[in-house]
Amino acid sequence: MENIDIYCVTNKKVSYLEDSFLKFGAVGNDDFNERYIKCDSKDNIFNKEKYYSELTFQYWYWKNELKNSSFKWIGFCQRRRFWIKKNSVGEAINKENIKDHLLNEVPDGWKNYNAIVCEPISVSKLKKIKILKRGMKSFLKKPSILFNEKKRTLKLHFDMFHGYGNMDKAIDKMNDRDKNDFRNFMNNNYKYNPHIMFISTPEIANSWFESLFTWLFKCEDIFKFEDLKGYETERLYAYLSERYLSFWFNKYSKVLPWPWRLVE
Repeated sequence: MENIDIYCVTNKKVSYLEDSFLKFGAVGNDDFNERYIKCDSKDNIFNKEKYYSELTFQYWYWKNELKNSSFKWIGFCQRRRFWIKKNSVGEAINKENIKDHLLNEVPDGWKNYNAIVCEPISVSKLKKIKILKRGMKSFLKKPSILFNEKKRTLKLHFDMFHGYGNMDKAIDKMNDRDKNDFRNFMNNNYKYNPHIMFISTPEIANSWFESLFTWLFKCEDIFKFEDLKGYETERLYAYLSERYLSFWFNKYSKVLPWPWRLVE
């Protein structure tokens, strides 16, 4: 089997998994023990953690550790959200048995791929009252979103929950190679691969991080930080990244969607 290096990025200790094979990337200001790798040293963006969330550790890993990795596959999951084995789909998974179901080696079926992303979720199942309450501007421009689920796109969902027009402003800062394609992706799709989780070869990870953070740092010129508050926009850079990940990996890698599980 090819080797794999998976980092669980967390803002709190995950005591029930500290004896597992997972490595832990610490963000936030919890009292972490030596089992956790902090990301406030060397080349880092720790001062932006409130807005970048788990990307704070991913940036640190990219800048300081990725080039030293001897693993053929590296990946990231989150506290509460984990990669699972294919034969664990359908099983009742909880904190007590999660270690039996964690993906801990590279399956043979990955040999034709170089990247893994979360199985997609749909944003089309929006209640009509929610559309009218949070998406009135979008409804007035395109009334069909109230009745046709396939018109309830990623762009609509982002406008409703993370600031109307913010995605368009961010895309305007994107490189010319991706700008139009990503705008079309947001305007014409209602599914995406969530949670900024991926597993890939180091080469793909490096290209992804280079593209992602180049874009996000340009977005800081627009959104800055002081006006980003509350659920809708405080973690705006993470929300932007989550949508971009779906587009980028499907465009630039041989990608395979893979099962994951939420464990509360």
